[in-house]
Amino acid sequence: MASDTATASPEPAPRRRWRGPPSSRLGRLILALNLLGLAILIVGSLVLNELRRGLVEARIDSLTTQGELIATLIDQAATVGEPVPALDPARASEILRLLANPGVQRARLFDAQGLLVADSDWIADRVEQKPLPPARPRGSPSAGADDRPRATPGREALRAEVLKALEGRRVSGVRRADPSGRVVSVSFPIRHVQAVLGVLTVEAGDVDSIIARQRAALTPFILLSIGVTLLSSALLTSLVALPVRRLARAADRVRLSRVRSISLPDLSRRRDELGDLTRALEAMTDAQSERMGAIERFAADVAHEIRNPLTSLRSAVETLDLVSDPDARARLNGVIRQDIQRMDRLVTDISNASRLDAELSREAPRPFDLGRLLEDIVQAYAAARRDGEPEVLLSGAGAEAPVLGREGPAGQVFRNLVDNARSFSPPGGTVRLSLLREGGTAVVRVDDDGPGIPPENLETVFERFYTSRPRGTAFGGNSGLGLSIARQIVEAQGGTLAAENLIDAGGERAGARFVVRLPLRPGA
Repeated sequence: MASDTATASPEPAPRRRWRGPPSSRLGRLILALNLLGLAILIVGSLVLNELRRGLVEARIDSLTTQGELIATLIDQAATVGEPVPALDPARASEILRLLANPGVQRARLFDAQGLLVADSDWIADRVEQKPLPPARPRGSPSAGADDRPRATPGREALRAEVLKALEGRRVSGVRRADPSGRVVSVSFPIRHVQAVLGVLTVEAGDVDSIIARQRAALTPFILLSIGVTLLSSALLTSLVALPVRRLARAADRVRLSRVRSISLPDLSRRRDELGDLTRALEAMTDAQSERMGAIERFAADVAHEIRNPLTSLRSAVETLDLVSDPDARARLNGVIRQDIQRMDRLVTDISNASRLDAELSREAPRPFDLGRLLEDIVQAYAAARRDGEPEVLLSGAGAEAPVLGREGPAGQVFRNLVDNARSFSPPGGTVRLSLLREGGTAVVRVDDDGPGIPPENLETVFERFYTSRPRGTAFGGNSGLGLSIARQIVEAQGGTLAAENLIDAGGERAGARFVVRLPLRPGA
């Protein structure tokens, strides 16, 4: 016989699998809003990067055109000396004066050693006013040491650019300049035949204005991103946060006001997770309300059923002292014993019924073989059978019927059905169990040789405390809870339990049949 306390080896927890993008509406909405703000920033960055590159390249092209013209003229008009050519600083300065545009850009000329020989700022008579350093005593060892130009990042960058141009290649790009921050510059080597006579550097200090225009162009994207973020926050607040708060307040009302149900119709119509949550909460509270009602009805039925034997006991005890006839006293003692037996049976079945909900919710469903369970039950009845008691037989033994449920409560179902069938079967009768499969369902039939069930009571027999026994049945041996408990367990495992009559060839009732249908394990 299968024990109710048998434990199955724990199954390994299933590994979580990646299910791809969220399939929920709220999940898609949150993902879309986050991606929208990110997409705006990416697109804005790409657009502004191209805009900045276009502005800088346009400025370099302009400086290149002007610088090539100046470099060509210096090569043609400011080159002196034969056979070793050299630059004439005076003529070069004159050419810079004529062609340079000091208000827009700055042009500087360096000789072959990298020394500055001409500057458009000099030509424009831009004299830089600086306070003179304090006079040093003549003969001081440090005299003149601090008068040399100090190396700064801007001067180092310019010197590196000039040295590259002296190698005979043109250099262009954005360079750091100490007074004005950053400049766009182009350096040209001045060639005379194959000799590099010097370097012409043309630069424009409007990089900051280019960056300012870039930042100004970025402003709409920033404002749009902020707007999208605010809009998404408002949407998420109105679609998620506020409804969740309403659900919490409704749950508090149920808890504080002891209301049995929660009703949020405007949320239950939503086709997203909050709608599912609302409907689940409403179904949960409805189930709790039904359970509370069932508990109240059960308590009332228990009180009614216990009151009957208590009333009988009180009458028998009160009458016992007044009766002196030994036969009458024996009958009264028999009544007392029967009432005590009935109360004991009631208390036991009531205790089992009250624990049933907790056991069904506490034990997780597990696969088990229904055929093996029935074989164990039949063998247990065969081992305990006494002479004259109905025999319990099983047809379809060895058939496999794997189901997913709770083996202990399932065994209680069939024991209750067999006990009920045996109580109605005549001495020497049989109780027949049969197991078969119909599609995805396991069907168990429990037949007896009793008087059957009146047609109007085929459903009533499953009500609590319902008892209808033939004459001669031992009083108090049944509480009327066995079939009710059996149906409750079967329905909790997703099955059905129904009653019908066996009809003989003459059309008369030849016994009762209880049919249990349980779903087979998926894939069985």
